[in-house]
Amino acid sequence: MWGRHHADVPVGVVDVGSNTVRLLVSANGRTVLSERSALCLGADVERHGSIPEEKLAQTEAVVAGFVGDARAAGVQAIEVLITSPGRQAANGAELAERLQRASACRTRILSAVEEGELAFVGALSSTRSTGWRTVAVVDVGGGSAQVVVGSRKTGPIWSRSIDVGSQRLTSRLLSQDPPGAEAIELARSEVERYLDKFDPPAPRTTLAVGGSARALKRIAGGRIGAAELADALEQLAATPTAVLARQYGIGEERARTLPAGAVIFAEIQRRLRTPLKVQRGGLREGALLTLAAEQSIAA
Repeated sequence: MWGRHHADVPVGVVDVGSNTVRLLVSANGRTVLSERSALCLGADVERHGSIPEEKLAQTEAVVAGFVGDARAAGVQAIEVLITSPGRQAANGAELAERLQRASACRTRILSAVEEGELAFVGALSSTRSTGWRTVAVVDVGGGSAQVVVGSRKTGPIWSRSIDVGSQRLTSRLLSQDPPGAEAIELARSEVERYLDKFDPPAPRTTLAVGGSARALKRIAGGRIGAAELADALEQLAATPTAVLARQYGIGEERARTLPAGAVIFAEIQRRLRTPLKVQRGGLREGALLTLAAEQSIAA
């Protein structure tokens, strides 16, 4: 497991996800630059099976701009990581090739296992959990969800990717605003289908990471167990997106997909049988630590 001692190397990562493209730059263990652009690539993949030319060009421009901003901030080591859009889109390889050319940076499509393990590293870097205590890390993204179980001593020992995320589930079953209780139940049944034979080791603690988790915390509070998730889902089923966004300070695009994210978290939490503790660290933080470690070794 990478530790905090790698974080003094200035590095940057561009995360191309289903909902947003994000830049994160860290130096001396602190964030010095963070940018985001909501492109909703996952909605295009769900609707068309591929990413349209217009959206490919838009993604190129956004990524090139983010990398330019990182370079201007003095960062030399930058990596572009593509998550579920690269795996799920018929033209995912083309997306990677075009972003490689536009950014002139190492660009790769993460496998589901790699995505989950980076989120695991990032989550544990921001918690005091130590030693052999078994921890589950749950990362619900726009196109897929990852669950990784392990400890700081062992690293990941079990992982599972669920090939549906908040953006895809919203497009499929929860597009009405508000979605209503009946649609929530249909979405729950859909997620149950993806969780067939889901049998992880029992964790002592479950950490939830990502934008959906942080937004859900604003509604459900700090300790998110089965009762809190049930209450949150009841509220999300009946509350319009604009009201959620205004009441809890959540971006409208995030609020639109939050009912789907909450359904996925609820079904995973029910199987892990421990409350969710929302952590700030996740995929990007894990990627930064890993990249910093590589730079330290190469120096």
